[in-house]
Amino acid sequence: MEFRTHPKTRIGHIHLTVSDLERSIKFYRDILGFEITQFYGEQAVFLSAGGYHHHIGLNTWAGAGAMPPPDGHTGLYHFAILYPNRKELAKVAKRLFEVNYKIDGASDHGVSESIYLSDPDGNGIELYADRREENWPVNSDGHLEMITKPLNIITLLAELDEEN
Repeated sequence: MEFRTHPKTRIGHIHLTVSDLERSIKFYRDILGFEITQFYGEQAVFLSAGGYHHHIGLNTWAGAGAMPPPDGHTGLYHFAILYPNRKELAKVAKRLFEVNYKIDGASDHGVSESIYLSDPDGNGIELYADRREENWPVNSDGHLEMITKPLNIITLLAELDEEN
């Protein structure tokens, strides 16, 4: 019998080495809206959403000004931040536009809608919201049939019009 991880297992947090702690705090706190839960000395900070102990850890243990790995090397491709619904994804998309933050791409994957960007150190980030599982595309064999199409940002942002 093959071993399988429990179906309720989730990835809980990410810890990133950054080159400038204050610059990274400004990104994760001031642009994406995470809250600082704890400083760990002067070289690390933990941030979260909703009072959790931490979703994101940032550190300069490799030294302030540390260089990112060069292109063509292994390492983190991106990490993903799951929003509870489409409206919350629209809110963060609007925030990115308000502060003129560069977006690398936006995709509809059938199972989810995603916005891609990089943090100030070049770490790839996917901001996404899942569709309801019963709406996920499946093929005739019952397997997921994920896609990559352009995300319609206008219809995503229209979620916010429903608030007024």
